[in-house]
Amino acid sequence: MTAVRQRRVGKGTEAAEDQPSEETNVKPDGKIPPDPPGGKLWNILSITVGGIVAISLGLLTSVYVATLHENDLWFSNIKEVEREISFRTECGLYYSYYKQMIQAASIQQGLHGLVYDNKTESVRTINILERMNVYQEVFLSILYRILPIQQYLEPVYFYIYTLFGLQAVYVIALYVTSWLLSGTWLSGLLAACWYITNRVDTTRVEFTIPLRENWALPFFAVQIAAITYLLRTHLQPAQERLTLMAVFIATFLFSLTWQFNQFMMLIQALALFILDCLDMLPTAKVTWLYIIQISGLLLVCVLQFFNSMILGSLLISFNVSVLVAKTIQKNLKKGGLLNRLGKLILHVLLVLCLTVLMNKFIKKTLNLESDEHIFKFLKAKFGFGATRDFDANLYLCEEAFGLLPLNTFSRLSSTLLFYIYGFVLILLTVAAVIVAFRNLSDSNQVQLKEKMEEYTVTLKPDAAYSLVHTILFGCLALSTMRMKYLWTSHMCVFASFGLCSTEVWKLTLKCLHLYTSQRTQVIKYSVPVITLLYISFKFWPGIMDELSELREFYDPDTVELMNWIKSNTPNTAVFAGSMQLLAGVKLCTGRTLTNHPHYEDKNLRERTKQIYQIYAKRSPGDVHAILRSFGTDYVILEDSICYERRHSRGCRLRDLLDVANGHIMDGLGENEPDLKPSLYPRFCEEIKKNLPSYTMHFTRVFQNKTFHVYKLAKHK
Repeated sequence: MTAVRQRRVGKGTEAAEDQPSEETNVKPDGKIPPDPPGGKLWNILSITVGGIVAISLGLLTSVYVATLHENDLWFSNIKEVEREISFRTECGLYYSYYKQMIQAASIQQGLHGLVYDNKTESVRTINILERMNVYQEVFLSILYRILPIQQYLEPVYFYIYTLFGLQAVYVIALYVTSWLLSGTWLSGLLAACWYITNRVDTTRVEFTIPLRENWALPFFAVQIAAITYLLRTHLQPAQERLTLMAVFIATFLFSLTWQFNQFMMLIQALALFILDCLDMLPTAKVTWLYIIQISGLLLVCVLQFFNSMILGSLLISFNVSVLVAKTIQKNLKKGGLLNRLGKLILHVLLVLCLTVLMNKFIKKTLNLESDEHIFKFLKAKFGFGATRDFDANLYLCEEAFGLLPLNTFSRLSSTLLFYIYGFVLILLTVAAVIVAFRNLSDSNQVQLKEKMEEYTVTLKPDAAYSLVHTILFGCLALSTMRMKYLWTSHMCVFASFGLCSTEVWKLTLKCLHLYTSQRTQVIKYSVPVITLLYISFKFWPGIMDELSELREFYDPDTVELMNWIKSNTPNTAVFAGSMQLLAGVKLCTGRTLTNHPHYEDKNLRERTKQIYQIYAKRSPGDVHAILRSFGTDYVILEDSICYERRHSRGCRLRDLLDVANGHIMDGLGENEPDLKPSLYPRFCEEIKKNLPSYTMHFTRVFQNKTFHVYKLAKHK
């Protein structure tokens, strides 16, 4: 197993600093009065300083995570095979295509090898560009080939530095979003500092570099910043068009780089739908955002050779249904409270029915089953019946797909982030409910309006969107730990915006009957500065200690295995084993695989379940027949899986296989009444005894403390 040990000795936007959060004063003729000369100069100076701070923080973050990666692995000093092994599980699979493109005789041959790939899945030819989101690897490899940098920079460094550089884009986008929401770049500074000091919960780029989310989330953050700017009032037509173009480009790049883009954008579409129904966003802009999501996803679909998972996505069905429903119900936002509530209920039901019908029709027409495992997982996760489905249980038993651990909140609270986030969230939620009720009631009662003016302020469209966005992605993070990075980064933005917002402090002080304009301005700047000082004094020593801690990559067993495979097996050899290990085999040795970690294909999921019978209670003849049906020459058995202790009983891989096969699980504990004992012992244990019934099919050719490699007999 991969381990890290102590190192041996010798070995940016258009926003003004003092721009008020309230709506800009407008003359009766609709024109915005010009700024005085001094104010305009101050705005330019503020934007310049804020921009410099944003870029500086982005670059510092990039250097910070790059240094952590180097210090943790001693990446510059270890061998190439060790560097490649450090790209664990699916990370190694994605990087292997970058390596494949670099090593190809020409760009054309490299692309041909990806479109007609017969090494990722044995006895099958698949289109990698259709099945996986690897256009970023293709683009980067082409860029590396055409730029005159080969003599100065190794391909692996060009790759990882690009990912670390995207972290700079990520932090700048978060900074700008917070600045736009609050009107002061002090808010952006606070958001960036929180992102860095809460690094454990905001990013994992330094140890999962090629992971798809590390490519996608910076573009998602840019998209959110562009949407925040788009939702401002009084934008000029040219500004609006440019912003829509920025939203489209960011949406397209986000969709192109991550296979789960459709689910994230579906949540975003739900946020837009809720706010549009409550009349809290401009309808025309919301419509444009629906269209941008659809067009961006369809463009990616074309580039991915009409990937079935995209065509059958809920996002496309939902957005089209919303647009159709809005066309049918034209008077949705007219009438009194009860009238509008009735219309909204009908509207929601119409959208849901259209979405389900359209999605089922598309999937049935095109015979799509690529994402069925996700819905099986969700059904089992939220208690809609127990399941013995192997794929669903494989996800359910992984910690990353479980509930968000409670210790996450204690870490976020240590930087004051969670406390401030909770305060701002409650305050703005109450304000949003009042504003939504006022919008729906369409009341003309003067007394009601005066009472609301006394205790509330108007919630701006960009703040309303940020509120619903953080609530929905917070629910996602609470239910699925792996998705917390979508929430925690926006949590930094939302909390910093609230702490630096004139609106929030005005509302708070009015509720306490302490409001004055001067007091609001003093608190708006002093509280964030105090918070920044607290964070700096508390966490700066820890960051310095972290940067000075030197370790070294250490995984001799895996290195030995990869070197043996390269030296003792033919280039055409086919290997079977666990998904995670085989990704490394492909990257380090270039051998053909039977299965791999990119799980978004029904045939691959069924194939993986069959390959994993090597850890089940099956006869040697059955296992041999299964492996040979996929052209397997060698099978790798891992003691860490065969004798697994990481998971509890019922969640070990061998338990999942036993239940799926109808067999009783090993060890003390209950079993479901219809499970029966297997007629055969566990294959991965019994094969090591070298019994004749096993040696006639399998010959051990390699062994170390972690791995056992067997060559399969080729019976006629």
